[in-house]
Amino acid sequence: MLSKVPIALAVLLSISPSFALWPAPRQITTGSTALKLSPGFKITTTGIKNVPSDLTDAITRTLNFIANDQLQALVVDRGASSAGVVKTAKSLSSLTLSLKSTGTVKSISEEAILPLESRVEGYTLVIPADGSAATLQANSTLGLFRGLTTFGQVWYELNGNAYTLQAPFHIVDSPAFPYRGFMLDTARNFFPISDIKRTLDAMSWVKINTFHWHVVDSQSFPLVVPGFTELSAKGAYNAQSTYSPADVKDLVAYAAARGIDVIAEIDTPGHTAAIAQSHPEHIACPDATPWSQFANEPPAGQLRLANPATVNFTSNLLVSAASLFQSSYFSTGGDEINANCYTSDAQTQAELSAQGTTVDGALNTFAQHIHGALRSVGKTAVVWEEMLLAHSVDLDKSTLVMVWISSDDVAAVVQQGYKVIHTSSDVFYLDCGAGGWVGQNVLGNSWCDPFKTWQISYAFDPLANLTTDQQDLIVGGQHLLWTEQSGPANLDSIVWPRAASSAEVFWSGPGGNGDTALPRLHDISYRFRQRGVNAISLQPEWCALRPGACDLNA
Repeated sequence: MLSKVPIALAVLLSISPSFALWPAPRQITTGSTALKLSPGFKITTTGIKNVPSDLTDAITRTLNFIANDQLQALVVDRGASSAGVVKTAKSLSSLTLSLKSTGTVKSISEEAILPLESRVEGYTLVIPADGSAATLQANSTLGLFRGLTTFGQVWYELNGNAYTLQAPFHIVDSPAFPYRGFMLDTARNFFPISDIKRTLDAMSWVKINTFHWHVVDSQSFPLVVPGFTELSAKGAYNAQSTYSPADVKDLVAYAAARGIDVIAEIDTPGHTAAIAQSHPEHIACPDATPWSQFANEPPAGQLRLANPATVNFTSNLLVSAASLFQSSYFSTGGDEINANCYTSDAQTQAELSAQGTTVDGALNTFAQHIHGALRSVGKTAVVWEEMLLAHSVDLDKSTLVMVWISSDDVAAVVQQGYKVIHTSSDVFYLDCGAGGWVGQNVLGNSWCDPFKTWQISYAFDPLANLTTDQQDLIVGGQHLLWTEQSGPANLDSIVWPRAASSAEVFWSGPGGNGDTALPRLHDISYRFRQRGVNAISLQPEWCALRPGACDLNA
């Protein structure tokens, strides 16, 4: 008997804890028949001319996951009581992939970096219960990849068999929002490429499609930019803590093959103190103290935004950096500009006076130049909300605005007709709640306390209190990890599985039930660990094996 699971309202999941797809498909019907994979199970394509190599690689990875996950069902006996029905179950011998469209076949990597409005990620997955071939159809190779991701989550292991108890499956799925991201700051503390690749893998397993790379900041400048190599030579922590053009090319390709677009950020004009190590002429109030009067974090230092040479330097820097990335988007930041830094800088004051303008006036001119430079090389600017709400910069309507100070600020952005990416600190900041990191402040809290649990982000409604027209301006959202207190040692544990919660919100849509989501999120954590990503436990295993038994009023 088939049962329908509406978008993000996975009622079935409270009944069948071993059913654990994440993010929840937008339309799904399932049954109650056992099905196992045959020993010779294979994934093939039909009707696809010149199958892209990254699709072939994705098929191979899917087969390897099915063979190696060895994940037992999260029930008390870990599935042992199902041994009889699994042993006699019919066997699925193949999954066949096909494209509905007949046009030119693009690779996953090509599809992943298209502008947001052009990405096609939907798919239809049918797994019969009688052992006949399963089918996966989509209008793009990217859609096929998303379907493969779902297919790989269906199966559990018992006595050497990969099996499910919920056949048949009929899934028609596509994302509610085109942008589903994760941001990593690699400037406060450095992360090797291997750690970032592991994170990209994990992102792809929950259909996150954008890596927002906050690659440089005041503390260090690890990105090696062609024509500006002195910035990293003097601004990185050391020669080993850098990302070369070859590293970036490798990482961008790795991400794209997993359906992920890499959007780099070079924050301007604030958060640029590291540039003073090689170009002090471009930085106001470098290393000024006490730092708290000149910056939100040490060390102090901001670009001399009113200086024509600095504007040209910054434009050229951004264009060169942008050439390393395939994305249609590039972030120029624009947050936490400190007014006192410019007030105390004699050169900036003289230049403002000579031009007859204010800091905000100079900022507007600065932004026009750097964003124009990026547009000239085909990039759309991404900014933090202050550029629009605190400084009234005249932004092009194509600009994507990240709202981070408060989710309440979304209304003011969409009222001006700009597209919004939800990144609010009250919902999506992963670093909150770890205590203050500033020295000589032993009783200090993190500024964005409390700790943001997965439940907080999972319950978030990206469309709340917006009109229909305004809702169309919400392109998605992301979790963010600022790394004052994070590094390779705790990357996995601080990100996963919390970041998976926003992946479902922005794929499946708002309105998910946190109670029925918890067993599935347990499953994701366990599956991640089987694949080498050290996601934390959300409850004692006793609870994970007994869905609902540890509820507050159980």
